[in-house]
Amino acid sequence: MMNYKETTEYLFNSTPVFERVGASAYKEGLHNIQVLDEHFGFPHRLYKTIHIAGTNGKGSCSHSLAAMLQKKGYKVGLYTSPHIIDFRERIRVNGQCISEKAVIDFVEKERNFFEPLHPSFFELTTALAFKYFAEQKVDIAVIEVGLGGRLDSTNIITPILSIITNISFDHTQFLGNTLPQIAYEKAGIIKKGIPVIIGEYTKETRPIFESKAKEKSCPICFAQDNQEIIYSEADKTGGRTYKTKHFGSFHAELAGDYQVKNMNTLLNAINVLKAQGIDLSDEICALDHVTTLTHLIGRWMEVNRLPKAICDTGHNVGGWQYLVPQIKAQPCKQLRIVFGMVDDKDIDTVMGMLPKQAIYYWTQATTKRAVPADKISDKALQYGLSGHIYKSVKEAYSHAVAEADNADFIFIGGSSYIVADLLSSVEK
Repeated sequence: MMNYKETTEYLFNSTPVFERVGASAYKEGLHNIQVLDEHFGFPHRLYKTIHIAGTNGKGSCSHSLAAMLQKKGYKVGLYTSPHIIDFRERIRVNGQCISEKAVIDFVEKERNFFEPLHPSFFELTTALAFKYFAEQKVDIAVIEVGLGGRLDSTNIITPILSIITNISFDHTQFLGNTLPQIAYEKAGIIKKGIPVIIGEYTKETRPIFESKAKEKSCPICFAQDNQEIIYSEADKTGGRTYKTKHFGSFHAELAGDYQVKNMNTLLNAINVLKAQGIDLSDEICALDHVTTLTHLIGRWMEVNRLPKAICDTGHNVGGWQYLVPQIKAQPCKQLRIVFGMVDDKDIDTVMGMLPKQAIYYWTQATTKRAVPADKISDKALQYGLSGHIYKSVKEAYSHAVAEADNADFIFIGGSSYIVADLLSSVEK
């Protein structure tokens, strides 16, 4: 029998893994997951689900909702991707990762069945998650879409609520090159009669959502039109303070400026869930303990106090539109940025947004999809950005800290894989 390390290597190497190889790992359609689902006895039908899609904000919203549900006393499954350090982060029950034994047993017992199917890594992981949640007898599971929505492996569920956080440009080779095309794919999670919340929309995407909701005869809520937040301010000690219309004033742990829009989406979700008999109004306090309850990592996360160093998994144009103003707003003597990206992102647009006054530490993550640091450095020169090249995130970050004054600010990001390499090296 394989041990846990061998089992995860088997999963990564014997199935196409999007995080490692990109487009060649993407399997369009639901056939494989439907076959796997039937084989396991349709486990997702044994518990309630909440389905969350969107270009950005899925992870924060998923973890925040899970935290509130846990605080309410529910046994909560949480399925997210990608993982940052350990594969098991993807599948949690009440914040606890799936056990190594459960992963090993799944592969050992089921590989003879699934190998002839040639499933993708994500299809197999989704089947494992749904099966595990049933075995653990969860009351409800928060399910994050992997990519898109319409043809995503998670889209076999019938949730009690669907949430689409926002629409921006990402994975355009699969989802389309226009916002309406991307919105159409995300809107694929809208189910007949099931309420859906749209966090943010544009004049181009709103008609797509309205049309799908009408087709599916389901209530639709545009959170952007129903602003619950009166005022929000980031704290110097971390986190944010909110003053709201119907939920009073409270403190929330997740500090990024982009969290304000996520919070408005969440508060609208609480209103919709209340009508379904799940009242989370008194569980707002859980939003100040999201990382403790669910172990979310990598969202405007402090990794060093002096000099202050923050990492964030924001990796596309939509994410950087929020990150850049917040980075620029940090009071500091010198801004230092450890930066790398993967090859399917809009590097030019992101580069054009980056602060000119920063000192850069160009690097690359340990994934085949990483853009080589020297290519990023060459590209940066076109945008008036200067820095040095480092062969690893660990080396780049070490140099940034060594060269920094205590009054400097260091940001590490550009890709979730950059954050993964950073946190792996910091842990060690």
